[in-house]
Amino acid sequence: MSEAPDPRPTGEPVGRSGGVPVIEFRGVGRTYSGRPPVAALKPCELVVRTGEFLTVTGPSGSGKSTLLNVLGLLDRPTTGTYLLDGLDTGALGEPARTALRGRRVGFVFQSFHLLPHRTALENVELGMVYNGTPRSARAGRARAALVRVGLGHRLGALPTRMSGGERQRVAIARALVHRPSLLLCDEPTGNLDTANTGLVLDLLTALNADGMTVLVITHDPDVAAHGTRTVTVRDGVLAEAGPGAGAGAGPGVRVDANGDVGAGAAVVADPMPTGRGGGVG
Repeated sequence: MSEAPDPRPTGEPVGRSGGVPVIEFRGVGRTYSGRPPVAALKPCELVVRTGEFLTVTGPSGSGKSTLLNVLGLLDRPTTGTYLLDGLDTGALGEPARTALRGRRVGFVFQSFHLLPHRTALENVELGMVYNGTPRSARAGRARAALVRVGLGHRLGALPTRMSGGERQRVAIARALVHRPSLLLCDEPTGNLDTANTGLVLDLLTALNADGMTVLVITHDPDVAAHGTRTVTVRDGVLAEAGPGAGAGAGPGVRVDANGDVGAGAAVVADPMPTGRGGGVG
């Protein structure tokens, strides 16, 4: 299947793409086959608009990793429809899904995943090898991304000579360099001390203030508090956190943004009332 067209105008800045949600789940669920089958993510609704900073919390084994894999196009849902920037990802073949992931999703992991014998600049350049960026453009884009995360003075440094916070900022620069729609972070501060955790969270907050849509999966409630909105995953059920999210409702029932109660699929409310634009600016 041919690659799906990009609905965003060429050169359009991230965070200014209008009213189409970056993420939209319509009854999305993931069940792993076996005896018995395991419903790792139960059918749910989720809308994340451009410019949001969403944090996802939950205990180990709750379904966060399954949610990450589905969001990042590393796994397919077994039920429902997942729209990424308005594109139906389920209608795409694997080559098109891989290309879409390379363009639209920037990944940041707990363990950095940097090549130890490559400089910071080279590690960021390598992030562009598989998404079609011309070789002649890679060094300039990598340099700009490293400057953006405050590492313009460490272009030639090896990861083995950098602090944990610096290595994570290199990883963030690598994720940003292809201008994704979504920055997807899996426990990005899990290997950092308190000081470096603060630096990385400040950076993610600044990127979000510039219009980047950020989603952070974390065990840490202090990290989760940096988001503008939080959802929880427990026993495969996705639910909005905070006052009013399911308050007074029975099992399997969630309250949407208008206070209406519905049964069946868990509803994680769209925080933007109908008629209001999402995102920044």
